[in-house]
Amino acid sequence: MTTGRPAPGLVTIGESLALLTTRDPGRLRHAHELLLGVGGAESNTAIGVARLGAAATWIGRVGDDELGQLIARTLRAEQVTAAVIADPAVPTSVMLKERPSATGARVSYYRAGGPGARLTPADLDHDLIAAAGVLHLTGITPALSASARETVEAAARTARAAGVPVSFDVNFRSRLWSAADAAPVLRALAAQADHLFVGHDEATALGWHGDPAQVGRALLAEGPRVVVVKLGADGALAVTADGELPVVPVPIVPVDPVGAGDAFAAGYLAELLAGLPLAERLRTAAVCGAAACTVRGDWEALPTRAELVRFEQPEEVVR
Repeated sequence: MTTGRPAPGLVTIGESLALLTTRDPGRLRHAHELLLGVGGAESNTAIGVARLGAAATWIGRVGDDELGQLIARTLRAEQVTAAVIADPAVPTSVMLKERPSATGARVSYYRAGGPGARLTPADLDHDLIAAAGVLHLTGITPALSASARETVEAAARTARAAGVPVSFDVNFRSRLWSAADAAPVLRALAAQADHLFVGHDEATALGWHGDPAQVGRALLAEGPRVVVVKLGADGALAVTADGELPVVPVPIVPVDPVGAGDAFAAGYLAELLAGLPLAERLRTAAVCGAAACTVRGDWEALPTRAELVRFEQPEEVVR
């Protein structure tokens, strides 16, 4: 392990993309303007953790182009340490978000063979991972390619060997791979996690059946210390060896739901790094997940510590 380097708090590995969003609701074919931004599950979470005052590092590849520069610049502007590899062989991947209605979103990806798929275990800084407060991974990156999957698995092995807690958000994406192909890979990664996040619907698709409590207990038996089963607008349910803890949703008027799960994980992990108990981790997670839905963009509405306070009013509806 390298000495003299400050502990980085959260370390995450994954794919970031340039994000194009239609400005107004309606069909893409009628749009005259697109808004340019940045998105990506792991980088969204890293930004959320940094907004709450913890150190965060994102490791990944981008194209050696203007969009890659945009991603690196955005992360650094959000106080995320960006361990960026600029890959000259392929352009930066793009995510296109349409708004069919005022409160809906439809996402398309242009990422096949992109920088995220070209991740390899050689891209990892193992000393950095071994010094982390927590390693956060998702099920999106291993779906991109065999080498990306090997990279995620190698990072998990390094963290576990160093005694670093592993956080894993299942994030099953049926557009990237079938449930039959995904299930064994995601189950193996879930078993390596200390803190596991999974949507009830994706758990069912991957073969974990039953109500949220049954799913949580089944996953807990496979290795994690905490399993959080996400229930969308109905909140979530955390399951541990000590029992079950429901997560009450924060009332909002939703504008854009994309990125809510990444924000939920960010709130939880920031409080984990702060040493707070499970109930407080979950409360902050719920607030961050709700906040992410209140404006367009995957991470722009993620709260700072000061902004968390206004969500503590139980009757407030954020518009």
